[in-house]
Amino acid sequence: MSAFFANRRGQSEAEPEETVTVMPAGRPVGFDTVIGSNTQFEGTFTSSGNVRMDGKFAGSLEISGNILVGESAEIRADINARNISIGGTVRGNVTGNKVQLLRTGRIWGDISASALTTEEGAFIDGKITMVGHSATRPPTDDEVIAREQALNEMDGESIDDGDLGPEDADSVEDADAASELRIKE
Repeated sequence: MSAFFANRRGQSEAEPEETVTVMPAGRPVGFDTVIGSNTQFEGTFTSSGNVRMDGKFAGSLEISGNILVGESAEIRADINARNISIGGTVRGNVTGNKVQLLRTGRIWGDISASALTTEEGAFIDGKITMVGHSATRPPTDDEVIAREQALNEMDGESIDDGDLGPEDADSVEDADAASELRIKE
């Protein structure tokens, strides 16, 4: 430190020791690539790291890491990334593990994700598909058999069509038919 700044606001002339923090290799910190708000380009953008986009882009985004679409971003592309946070405008389909739509986020396109969060004020115009969720796939044969066995064990006996009453019907017509069967017996 020069003498000019010495003793200013209680500072001494002694130089403080610098500490250097070494980050472990392979653990990305922040963003590997930043596309600034004054940038505009198109094509296929591929990255294995984390990306922040604040500019304009048209084409296709294939990101192995995470992507943040900033508030000033205007994206006309399908986005495929691990985790996706959208604070700007996206016109295209979005596919990822986790998708987060921030309050300033706007998307015109379909979302396919295993987890989706939206903040109040966000806008979505498209279909949402939850992938990897048990409700998105039909049950396997083993699951159907296990469910039926569990129901039978709860009842203590197998289900007989003659045991059904109007309250067990799936529709009004089925209820009427079940009532007629009981009346005829």
